[in-house]
Amino acid sequence: AKHTEGYHQIINELDNLLCQLTGFASFSFQPNAGSQGEYTGLLCIRALHHSQGEAHRNVCLIPSSAHGTNPASAVMAGMKVVVVKCDSDGNIDLDDFREKAELNSDNLAATMVTYPSTHGVFEESIKTICDIVHQHGGQVYMDGANMNAMVGICRPAEIGADVMHLNLHKTFAIPHGGGGPGMGPIGVGEHLIPFLPDHPVVSCNNHGSSPLGTISAAPWGSPLILLISWAYIRLLGTYGQKRSTQVAILNANYMAHRLDPHYPVVYRGANEMVAHECVVNLAPLKESSGVTVEDVAKRLVDYGFHAPTMSWPVPDSLMIEPTESESLAEIDRFCDALIKIRQEIRDIEEGKANQENNLLKNAPHSYH
Repeated sequence: AKHTEGYHQIINELDNLLCQLTGFASFSFQPNAGSQGEYTGLLCIRALHHSQGEAHRNVCLIPSSAHGTNPASAVMAGMKVVVVKCDSDGNIDLDDFREKAELNSDNLAATMVTYPSTHGVFEESIKTICDIVHQHGGQVYMDGANMNAMVGICRPAEIGADVMHLNLHKTFAIPHGGGGPGMGPIGVGEHLIPFLPDHPVVSCNNHGSSPLGTISAAPWGSPLILLISWAYIRLLGTYGQKRSTQVAILNANYMAHRLDPHYPVVYRGANEMVAHECVVNLAPLKESSGVTVEDVAKRLVDYGFHAPTMSWPVPDSLMIEPTESESLAEIDRFCDALIKIRQEIRDIEEGKANQENNLLKNAPHSYH
């Protein structure tokens, strides 16, 4: 219909912009969330194997550090999950990965890998991991949850990914709070384009010649919010996109440096650096003072902060992701709050405050 022409133009432009940023050949905007993007991407991979007469390929290698939706999506797509170990530095154990790829070579369908990893480090062996999977006939699904550390710096398709979802509600400015709506479009290489989803009522511009079917009620997911990501990318331009990524990584490393003397950073990559987020360890505090990560989270409310992700991907930890959006003053205010809370915990450790009746256990406090 004529009244949809403007939307079609913007969706096509966004498709081209995302292809330029990622190196993929085409995008499907039907998935409404990152998890739905995972499911769709894995169905594309299964459809590829079926088309090549290898329907028996159903094994998906997933590292133990993966987002919980990864194994869930794989099982929903009819795959068998084989878990790969991570080493003490938070990286995928390359020897274990190679061994399990060889063991499942005849049936290997895919691997799901997040880059940078959920441990907040850049996997230095990522290209080797992709090569191993391809050598054994599998496809690489890259989880785009951490694309905020890649935009303008590297392109997933050039690393070796065959398919990837992007969380437009994380990396590309669609508001993340309140539970949505979200968008999890998938980008694919040329060989997977034929299997992109279609719609029974409306013909999608970018559906494949052998589509896997429909995975969302609407042909372009939640198209209204695609305008936000389109405008965000256009307004930033090439320089702004790269600069945003650089500042996000800088902010995370600044916070890691400030907090490490008080809350040890669990994982670091090359040169003792983190990616765009860091995981700090609160487990020793539980042993020494009885203070839990939930207590620290509640106490942060008194300082005016919503707590970051708790106890994931490591129990009794905080995973802190400042992004590029916060000012240095706000980052310092957050770090100062955590450092002050550490002193309050120290008072408990030294017996200056009661272990069961203290500022942390009673938080948050009413100011009325």
